[in-house]
Amino acid sequence: MNGRASLSGKPYSAGVRIANWNEDTYLEEMQLSVSKDGFVHFGDTVMLLSPENNKSPTENYPAACGNLTLAVTPDDITVHTSESLQVPCGLSAVKSVNPVGRNAFRILSVEGNSMGEPIRFGQNFGLGATGGFTDQMLYLASDHKSFMRFAKKSYLQQVFLTDELSYLTCWQATFLDPQLRLEYEGFPVPANTKVLITHCHTNRGLAVPRNYCIRSYFGKEYEVICHTYLDSHKAEEDKNYWIIVTANPSDDGITMFDRPKPPSEETREREKNELYAGT
Repeated sequence: MNGRASLSGKPYSAGVRIANWNEDTYLEEMQLSVSKDGFVHFGDTVMLLSPENNKSPTENYPAACGNLTLAVTPDDITVHTSESLQVPCGLSAVKSVNPVGRNAFRILSVEGNSMGEPIRFGQNFGLGATGGFTDQMLYLASDHKSFMRFAKKSYLQQVFLTDELSYLTCWQATFLDPQLRLEYEGFPVPANTKVLITHCHTNRGLAVPRNYCIRSYFGKEYEVICHTYLDSHKAEEDKNYWIIVTANPSDDGITMFDRPKPPSEETREREKNELYAGT
């Protein structure tokens, strides 16, 4: 039988071929960009990861634990019938931290900056997604909440994908510590480090509340919104934290986020003492 095989290795039947091809594309492994200088650049392909908050499940309840990544969430009909990403298209936070078509985004220049230049704190940029397809890119956008446009679960400011670049698709990276924020304005944005991602038009932060579940074609996922959560010290909460993840230059199969952390001085000293004790 002629025809493309599925990811499981079995050939598709004619009736499900298009739907399965599309699903495979959304879930097909993607290669992220490697950052040679440790910064994020225009043109980079990255993942946007909402890091776990290190609280126990009891403290988090009913919110989701673990790391989540921003992903495109096409409706069921689009997955089955369209061979490209189409508007309207939503977004969600998913538990997969492996780079695939759904959760890979490209850093875009919106002010004429050259590809390969590092983006800087306080500088506008766009975020584009293809869902793993090659012929259509959509752009991460948001707008003020209205009677017609709001997040379906939290009723807060919605995020969505659009096919037009505009002031609604401009974002900025903000330094995490509010006391050092002004000092770091204009400095390059480091990759694989916690930052805030702020929507320029509404001045609200991209966020994952983690306690609003949604159902998509791909299963149980979590709502993503634009809302700035502040603690009692007027600092952003971990719901607004993001890590812009790049590839590990020494291994094609993992990202920098998955790269093993070097041992601490205390760990090295303990291992050395154990080694000497055993001789």
